Amino acid sequence: MVLKPRLPLCPRREHGMTLIELMITVVIMGLLLALAFPSYQDSVRKGRRSDAFAALAAVQQGQERHRANRATYAGNLNSTPDADTLRDIAATTSNGYYTLALSHHSATGYTATATATGSQAADTRCAQLGVRADGGKLYYGSGATSIDWTTPSAADSGKCWVK
Repeated sequence: MVLKPRLPLCPRREHGMTLIELMITVVIMGLLLALAFPSYQDSVRKGRRSDAFAALAAVQQGQERHRANRATYAGNLNSTPDADTLRDIAATTSNGYYTLALSHHSATGYTATATATGSQAADTRCAQLGVRADGGKLYYGSGATSIDWTTPSAADSGKCWVK
């Protein structure tokens, strides 16, 4: 008598993923990445704004030191060694994400702006950050391409300065 092997009641399942399961996994991962990556980039840009905030704070302090010793605020950054220059403040922020500029300097005020450069220029709401001192008051501004200082209360239209 010859015994025939019996077939198992449940078929043996192979280990691993089928091609369809793999494709579904790739599509789901792609969708998650497409949703998360822009948010991540926005968070990185917001974090890099601190580079501009720190540089503008240094300009403010330098301007006050300069004004304490002279009759006017400085009109230039560390470009020329004369009496009208803020010393030890470079024209580019420490991490290189912004360039700094001074304008409208007088005995009673000045405007300092930080303009985004390189990859930070993609920060569409806050590519320009600024501080304006006018008659002892400070105004903070921001904008995509420029800052509208005509209405100081609305100068931070992009809401980039968190207070």
